[in-house]
Amino acid sequence: MRAIVAGGPLAAPDRGLAPRTAARRLRAPLPARRAPLFIVLVALLWAGQARAQALETFGGYERATEDVMFFTFFKKPVPAGETLARSDVLFFFRARASVDYAMNGTSNLPQFGLTSAVSYNPRAWKGFAPVFVVQMFNRGTFAKAGVQFARTGRRSTVFSWLVCETDRQPVVDVFILGRYIHRLNGATGLFLQGESVNAFPTAADDQYSFTQRVRVGVQVHRWQFGPGVDITRTGRATYATTTNIGAFVRCEF
Repeated sequence: MRAIVAGGPLAAPDRGLAPRTAARRLRAPLPARRAPLFIVLVALLWAGQARAQALETFGGYERATEDVMFFTFFKKPVPAGETLARSDVLFFFRARASVDYAMNGTSNLPQFGLTSAVSYNPRAWKGFAPVFVVQMFNRGTFAKAGVQFARTGRRSTVFSWLVCETDRQPVVDVFILGRYIHRLNGATGLFLQGESVNAFPTAADDQYSFTQRVRVGVQVHRWQFGPGVDITRTGRATYATTTNIGAFVRCEF
């Protein structure tokens, strides 16, 4: 039986749940020549085409995580002096790393995951778009494609996709992120975020994986902080559950 961890953005860095665990049959990642695509996408951040949106540090009783995420539209080229206009191309990037307190030299090692995604989002499509995803984990780089939905506002955000690996016997990923800020007064508000990352393998001997993350707290200016929990369930007929309860500090840029 092969263990699968949801490959949305990003469930992988949790204790004992690498994106492709040792229990899973070895599968070849993308050829090395495709890896530069990831590097090019990240370079766009430093080129001024995209800006970081949020940085979160979460400390639980079993492990700690660091999470950087942004998604932004590219800008259309315009003559010098004119205001940049939004294009129909949306870029998503997420980097997530996890350190287990039980780490030693041979087990419970740090886990990392990087996700880059490009989608085409004409306004007439009301947030729906085709999306191409490249993910880099501890043991390889993988390509996925599917459908995305994104809707952002001053107080709320909904971002989701359904993607499938470009491989034989692929894993289908379903990712949903919802965020809401309720203003109290001035720069203070209540912050709520929920995230669900789910993997549905097509191979009969693979395990399902379901990860939920919840953050509830207070916002003061650009900062949010409060309690949170990460829950992961893996299995098929029976499920194993891991829970990491703790607190988060988050900053928006």
